[in-house]
Amino acid sequence: MANDQLSVTFAALADPTRRAILARLAQGEASVTELAKPFDLSLPGVSKHLKVLQRAGLIT
Repeated sequence: MANDQLSVTFAALADPTRRAILARLAQGEASVTELAKPFDLSLPGVSKHLKVLQRAGLIT
């Protein structure tokens, strides 16, 4: 079970966009629109990244 969660966490952190989103959120709360600005991503695309981070337990 712990290995599964570890795999999910590492998979979430493997993506550079998700790492950048985490770095931005470490500075404070941000809307999906604010998170999308530095990237060439749609709002649904950013939302998908956020869901991966949430499933990994990296954001709430």
